[in-house]
Amino acid sequence: MSTVHVEGISSKTSEDEIKSFFSFCGKIQTLSVTPTDNDTQSAAVTFEKAAAAKTALLLDNTQLGPNSVHVSAAKSIDELAGEKATSAEEAIKDHTIEQEDKPRGRIIAEYLAHGYVISDKAIERALALDQQHGISNRFTSTLKNFDDRFQATQKAQTVDTKLGLTEKATWGWQSLNSYFNKAAETPTGQKLRQFYDTGNKTVMDVHNEARHLADLKGGKQDGAAGPSSEKTGEEPVVADTKAEASAPATT
Repeated sequence: MSTVHVEGISSKTSEDEIKSFFSFCGKIQTLSVTPTDNDTQSAAVTFEKAAAAKTALLLDNTQLGPNSVHVSAAKSIDELAGEKATSAEEAIKDHTIEQEDKPRGRIIAEYLAHGYVISDKAIERALALDQQHGISNRFTSTLKNFDDRFQATQKAQTVDTKLGLTEKATWGWQSLNSYFNKAAETPTGQKLRQFYDTGNKTVMDVHNEARHLADLKGGKQDGAAGPSSEKTGEEPVVADTKAEASAPATT
């Protein structure tokens, strides 16, 4: 487990909003909120995995509610980076991917798709970490192998039908299929989206992927392989994040 400390949170920001905000990083073990001076509060967020805390550190000086918050940790981001992370192969189980096992470029795109404002500097740091530790390349290779071996699209559709989720389009942005586009000419009927198939990503690439996820979140399935039932962390992070927005925010 790894803990980050968050300071400068507005007293108007609820504990649920704080939890929703940091749930994008990964599973939260505990959350403790303490009132401070000047109409602000602080929080200690303990994650189950160090990878989640590492992602949370990227959110330093990011807007949470009306305030820009300061995020710090007992361990530096470089120390956290050295800790063993779950492999992408281990992460993909039962057609799900845990938040802490996703590339940080994807996680930031999810934040943007939900209307949060993430600075270009933070996006660049996220992409640099993915590139530095080879996360994007390993993740992309695993997704391709998974699709080739298990025909992810058909399995997802079967799961959706059994769970009665076919009509719930908001699940589309969370599914494994959100990483793919429809492609009739391929054996599995889909191909990996360019965002995940490109090694050197830019800030604009992240914003474009955020728009794609926002469309899926809003029920637009164009270009996607269809909805599925992947869950985020301990519970799904869907529109109820107090950052209501029909399109991703840009900076």
